[in-house]
Amino acid sequence: MVAPQSLHDNFQDNSMRKVSLWPTLIAAVILMTTPETVTAQESTLTLDDVFASPRMTGSSPSGPVWAPGSDYFAFSWTEPGQRGRGLWVSTSDGQEVRLVSQADSPSVRSYTWTDETTIVSLRGNDLWQTSLRSGEEASFMSIEGGAYGLALSPSGEQAAYLINGDLWLADFKSKENRQLTEIGIPSLSSLPKGRYSRAEREIGPGIWSGPTFKWSPDGETIAIHVVDRREMRTVPFPDYLAPETNPNEVRRGYPGDPNEIRRVGLLNVQSSDVTYLDLPDPESNQIVDFNWSPGGDLLVDVASDTAVDRKLFVVAAGETEPRQIWQGVRESRSYTSFASNWHPDGEHIVFLSDMRDRYGLYVIDASPSKDLPRLLTDPTYDVLSAPTVVGDALFYIGNGVNPHEQHVYRVSVSGSDTEQLTHLAGRNSGYPSPDGRYLAFMHSNDTSPTELYVVSVDGGEPTRITDSPLPAFHERTWTAGEYVSFPSLVDDYTLHARILKPANMQPGKKHPVLFGPVYSNTAKNRWAGTSSMIQQMLVEKGYIVVQVDSRGSDGYGRAFREEFALGFADQDIEDYASAVAYMESLDYVDPDRIGIFGSSYGGTLSVYSLLMKPGLFQAGVAAAAAVDPIFFGTDDVAIVRIPQTHPEVFERKAIKYAKNLEDHLLFIHGMQDHVVPFKTTAVLAEELMRQGKNFDFAFAPGATHGWTRERHHGRYLYGKLIEFFDRHLAESPE
Repeated sequence: MVAPQSLHDNFQDNSMRKVSLWPTLIAAVILMTTPETVTAQESTLTLDDVFASPRMTGSSPSGPVWAPGSDYFAFSWTEPGQRGRGLWVSTSDGQEVRLVSQADSPSVRSYTWTDETTIVSLRGNDLWQTSLRSGEEASFMSIEGGAYGLALSPSGEQAAYLINGDLWLADFKSKENRQLTEIGIPSLSSLPKGRYSRAEREIGPGIWSGPTFKWSPDGETIAIHVVDRREMRTVPFPDYLAPETNPNEVRRGYPGDPNEIRRVGLLNVQSSDVTYLDLPDPESNQIVDFNWSPGGDLLVDVASDTAVDRKLFVVAAGETEPRQIWQGVRESRSYTSFASNWHPDGEHIVFLSDMRDRYGLYVIDASPSKDLPRLLTDPTYDVLSAPTVVGDALFYIGNGVNPHEQHVYRVSVSGSDTEQLTHLAGRNSGYPSPDGRYLAFMHSNDTSPTELYVVSVDGGEPTRITDSPLPAFHERTWTAGEYVSFPSLVDDYTLHARILKPANMQPGKKHPVLFGPVYSNTAKNRWAGTSSMIQQMLVEKGYIVVQVDSRGSDGYGRAFREEFALGFADQDIEDYASAVAYMESLDYVDPDRIGIFGSSYGGTLSVYSLLMKPGLFQAGVAAAAAVDPIFFGTDDVAIVRIPQTHPEVFERKAIKYAKNLEDHLLFIHGMQDHVVPFKTTAVLAEELMRQGKNFDFAFAPGATHGWTRERHHGRYLYGKLIEFFDRHLAESPE
């Protein structure tokens, strides 16, 4: 419960003690060190620990939102031992941190500042107003049920939000809600789960990415992203848990099929009229993002689904005709990792591009110009995020220290004076204050889940704001990664890996090795949720756990990254063969007990490794494995293109190599997996049976592509994975 005295005054009182989240000594130790172990281990980690509720790791904080004047930032968070997400506020230097929402109010779903000391937040079906100055908060108006995506108008007197694919407006003075659009059409699916159980038409992101809506600076127009899926193929994903089996059709295309149609509209807030922009080929181009300039021009970033073509358009204030200002084409590109924003002068565009060997931030004139884009950032490493523009500086994330870390950097808009602002080893993402003096940032590493910190951009030690795990987490031993490199056996690349080793390894003893979860971009110093817990559990059981940045990963140049295109489960398998050879060269590795596991494309790598290189691994687990490219999604055309243009890629079906299976194989699959249809694994399993092959199969009728999302699915299926490896790779009892 908020104290009755003024919170604003409390924040100004330097004698006020900072809220105690967990013992200061523990937080200081975690902050100042990156130890191999945190404290003494008390018991063996189990699946019950991993999937307990509440989770041992707690609930990480949301990304912070700064007050306009930069004195405070707000975030939502569940303090350890509590339920529901509360609204928290910190001073800019992190010296005062306080829960400002009432303990008995509903969880905070979204929030925004209306002025320097007032926050409006969405809780349940009500809007709440919290005043730091008076120390009071209350529900001040109701909104329609199911609202999300709250966005304050420039005047601060209204807020827009989404419900069922339509945009609504809450007026704070009249306390009335008004529906602005009639665009939303409900989903065909009767089961609201799975990636493709989406509305037939809606204002919202595409199936995988895209913006939703954004206010113009004058508050008279809202740019909206309208997605229409009614031309897509309908595919059944039977619901066997219904009283009678339900076909449960969803809109789900395959490579070469019509994709969702993505359009940008300009919504007049007063009249509710929508004018759609004439952008090219909305059925085969995705809207990466759109952003308003201070003067009311609209920047629209467009990329083809194949990733080959990218274009930037500008719509001048008061007009509706897009003007193309730049185009980048490259046939070998396989990712649409793009972003863009306005330069502070409102006359130039800053955008993330892969024109050179590394991703970088470039600037270009927003008016018709023959000038080429100019690189602003260091060309020796990759920029990994959109630029955040603050005054005359750009803030961004990059991997300039090494490929397995990411840090926040600042560069002037002229492209000079680049500074690294975060220094805690691991993964960092930043949120600069509006005045540019402070940086709130999220940080995690091999042994620590994501937490919120703040630091002065002038330097000094960062202040830790949250400590999310339960006490039991801090009482355990967590193994940190060792980062190694070794040569490829098939070309001149140097490969990189992350290795977790059991504690107290004995000289002369040889250990089994598990590669996994395998995927690109996995050899990173970060906390990866359930995957990290499972890895730690496997290490405790005596396995050495390895992850490799196979080709397709960022941090090693364009050629290494783009060899993934059109070559799925091909050269990247050679990277794993090189990694196996490296591990086998170590005297503590048992070369006869090496396994591999992964999910989604990681499952693809696992099953194809066993089928294409028998004997490389003695056992493999292929979860949600994409084993037939003809059933890939329309979003996967950046990797495989389409059958009409690249038929040879679609001949690489795993079923063609089923006769090669010699090693132990376990399939894991959720039957409500819309991304990789269960059907594809079932077809491969049937062929393996025809070939007389022995393998294992674990499925979950209600699980989706993210099969660990529900605790009971994750616990059961990970239990099967661990039992499988223990049966085939664990050390035999003496």
